[in-house]
Amino acid sequence: MRGELLTELLKQIDGWTLSGDARWISKEFKFKDFKEALAFTDRVGAIAESEGHHPDIQFGWGKATIELTTHAIKGLSENDFILAAKIDKIV
Repeated sequence: MRGELLTELLKQIDGWTLSGDARWISKEFKFKDFKEALAFTDRVGAIAESEGHHPDIQFGWGKATIELTTHAIKGLSENDFILAAKIDKIV
């Protein structure tokens, strides 16, 4: 995915960053403690499982980072942006 469509989709998801090679998007979320970060990653996991689209998740005390890409095409698809929007709604 490149060009105009990529630019338009990025405008629709606040705070997500495009990788330098335009193959994935990521966002770091902040929380008050480890428990909140863990609960968030559990909710992300549930959404991802229902969507059949699984992000890379890193979390620790007070933070979680989500990276989205479509492994089958080795780059971004519209599904990555849909999942990003759904993740943003649960924060």
